[in-house]
Parts: sequence; structure tokens; C-alpha cells
Amino acid sequence: MLNTLGNLLSLTTFGESHGLAYGGIINNFPAGLTVDLDKIQQELDRRKPGQSAIVTQRKESDTVQFLSGIFNGKTTGTPIGFVIENENQKSKDYDHIANTYRPSHADFTYDQKFGLRDYRGGGKSSARETMNWVVAGALAKQLLSNIDINAYVSSVGEIFCEKPYHVLDFSKTESNEVRCPDTETAEKMIERIKEIKKEGNTIGGTITCVIKNVPVGIGEPVFSKLQAELAKAMLNINAAKGFEYGSGFCGAKMTGKEHNDLFNNDFTTKSNLSGGIQGGISNGMDIYFRVAFKPVATILRPQESVDKEGNSTIVEGKGRHDPCVLPRAVPIVENLAAFVLADLFLINKTRNINNF
Repeated sequence: MLNTLGNLLSLTTFGESHGLAYGGIINNFPAGLTVDLDKIQQELDRRKPGQSAIVTQRKESDTVQFLSGIFNGKTTGTPIGFVIENENQKSKDYDHIANTYRPSHADFTYDQKFGLRDYRGGGKSSARETMNWVVAGALAKQLLSNIDINAYVSSVGEIFCEKPYHVLDFSKTESNEVRCPDTETAEKMIERIKEIKKEGNTIGGTITCVIKNVPVGIGEPVFSKLQAELAKAMLNINAAKGFEYGSGFCGAKMTGKEHNDLFNNDFTTKSNLSGGIQGGISNGMDIYFRVAFKPVATILRPQESVDKEGNSTIVEGKGRHDPCVLPRAVPIVENLAAFVLADLFLINKTRNINNF
């Protein structure tokens, strides 16, 4: 299984939803960084289950324990190992799907690929895997202390935050359950998710991420373009269905005259339809992108399906599931973006003698 993220800075992970623990090893993290362990835990707390009425009610502390690579509060330059124990597994909630495939889930594909699957909570396909990514990204955030990364829920179903990101107050993102900085829109989103939850159904939407203060020159020109690395990371998130940056798909409707970002004398641009990236390399303007998430596949309603033998059957979700993945995905998006930037930032140090 290919389970390593990154190029120079890398994260290799392990763990399953109902196993003993999750964890990972971070390689090539620079030595000498003073680590704020509380900030790392705060990022995990933003992602953990059971934090509000509109997410899964599984109760987990998601407490990270570092095993290596940090000594006397500083990174040592050696591999950083960490572990997060699972505490609240209820494997019996999944006994009914031991031989049955849930529609639009990874059950069938895992079975076909490996010849068996861990059906308890989805095994390796569970979104609990993203805890590992948050730990690595939270460390990367501290390495990139001058760079601001803010993600927020920009739509739930047909409810959109219509305000452009530059007028939003990101300090309000954590003020509500759905993590939308526009209070009026947030209230509508929360109400919609609660309605969907009562129906035993799920709903999707989008998350927008804005990155400020990225220096010019981050990203590789060919196969590790900045937008490509960000897209790869984001599309690995469970339930992610699409990625666009800058003008995105709307840019396909425009002419070159409309779309080109003209320069100011200080090398900033008058517009930013490029989304802060040109030629795969950051240009110093704000980087902004949007990730689309599908409705969670497991719904608490009867659905037609098949078992391992191809026989028709009825399957219905049981246990604790998110009616909407978006609120808990916000810190995942932020921290994955931080990890990608840190990786490319370190690579960039080797590209020009003046960078040393």
C-alpha cells in the first residue's frame, strides 16, 4: 500500500478505525524548531468527533503522543514518530456489513483489491486516518509561522457563503459549529445539516482555503507544481470530489483579456484570477482554492445493495456517522495545505544558492 505523503518532507502512516491506534513517522523535518505541543493538540481537537450536534457522536480524545524526534521541546532532525490511541470503538455496529457492500463506499473496491477487508468502521478507508495528517500539518504550520492558512465551509448543499474571502473575518470561523465565518450563512447551514440528520441522510458541500504571505518561488515547474501538489493532497481526503484554484472552472468561460492578471509596479497584480500561482510557482499573491466534498456514503436509511455473492440485499447504516463531513474537514484542509507548503518550501531551499 502506498501510504506516504510528500517529497522531501514526508509522512508515512499506519492505523485502522477499530484497531489499537493510528500513528505516523515524519521524515526530514528540520532540527531546532521549538514545538508547541498544545497547538498540535488544538488542531486535533478541531478535527475530533463528538464536538457538536452536527457531527458523529463517537467519543475520542484523539490525544497525540510523540515517541521520537522531539527532545527538550525542540525537533532533533531525526524521524518524528507519534501515536494516537483509539478509545471508543464499537465494532459490533458493523457486523451487519461483514458480507455486504454499502453503496458508494470503499467496501467493494477494498475487497476486490486485497481479497479481504476490515469492515469495522471502514478499516483503513475510515476518515480517522486524517488524524495523522493533522499532526504532520500542525507541525508544518509552526515551521511556516509567517504564513496564514485559513479554511472555512463555503457551501452546504445549495446554501452558499456569497461573500468573497477578502471581506470575511476569519476569527469568526470557530465561533459556530459549521465553521463558516459569515454568521448569517452559518445559521442556515447548521439548520440544513440538522434537517438532513433527522432524515437519516447526509449532505455535501465545499470548503474554501485562503493562504496569505507565501513568498514568491514556492513550487516546482513541471511535475510538482504547487497547485498539483495541493490538489493531490486535497483529493486524498475522504469524500473529496473536486479541486479548483483561482478562477477555477469559471476561468474556462473567460477570454485571455478578461483573465490575465496585469502587473502593478511592485510586481503584485491588479487582479488575482491566477490564485497566487503561475507556472506552478507561487507569485506572492494570496493563494486560494476550493475543495468539493460529496455527501457521506453511509446513511441511516435502507438501501438496495448486494452481498459478496452478488445476491440482492438491503443495507442500512448503524452507529455513529457524520451527516456532513465539512465542519471536521476544515482543519484537515488547513493542515494538509501547510504540509504541502512546508515540503515545497524546503525543496525550494535547494534551487538557488541565494536561498541559503
